[in-house]
Amino acid sequence: MAAIQEGRLILLRHGQSLYNKENLFTGWTDVDLSEEGREEAKRAGRILAKSGLLPDVCFTSWLKRAIHTAQLALGEMEWEHIDCIKSWRLNERHYGAWQRHNKDAVRKEVGDERFVAIRRGYDTPPPPLPDGDPRLPQNDPKYASLPPELLPRSESLADTRRRTLNYFARNIAPRLAGGETVLVSAHGNSLRALVMAIEKLTPEQIVKVEIPTGEPILYRFDETLHLLAKESLAQK
Repeated sequence: MAAIQEGRLILLRHGQSLYNKENLFTGWTDVDLSEEGREEAKRAGRILAKSGLLPDVCFTSWLKRAIHTAQLALGEMEWEHIDCIKSWRLNERHYGAWQRHNKDAVRKEVGDERFVAIRRGYDTPPPPLPDGDPRLPQNDPKYASLPPELLPRSESLADTRRRTLNYFARNIAPRLAGGETVLVSAHGNSLRALVMAIEKLTPEQIVKVEIPTGEPILYRFDETLHLLAKESLAQK
């Protein structure tokens, strides 16, 4: 009997960012890692190297905190030669008018029920950015090549899931089906969207899922993309 051709998917949420440290909503704001975040990324690289998980390819977003996490982790592994493919579709959820605002202050302003419904819920977006707001993605040169209608003013997790899964199906899943080891360095909500699909979680179940920073999660698939196993490598 032929051996199963196993694809391995490593999900890695970026290390602590400067906005994480300050308890601010980040979304598409392109802030870098804090010193603690840099250390988390390096530690993730050491975990992967110790586990013998050397990726064939890396995918990341257009946001520097995810890009730098991948670079630091791969540098720690001495495995920097592989391709690192970047896509805005792996960006964090767009937090709209809440971006750059303190989470505790927003919670106090809107109340616990609405805060939780938006932050942890599935299909409720934050208030959108208004016309002329300097935080709109079209004001950032990195998105100038994208059709304006693709650029969000805010997103729910459901919105984030649509764009992330579309990219996953076209670009990442075929590599897993071919038996490759794939590293995805991304964000709390873009990764929650992938976890929701991979583990077939309901909107009610995904509310309780938190992706820790800098802790690799491993999924193993057969050639039909049937899930074989899940493992939290940081717990080893």
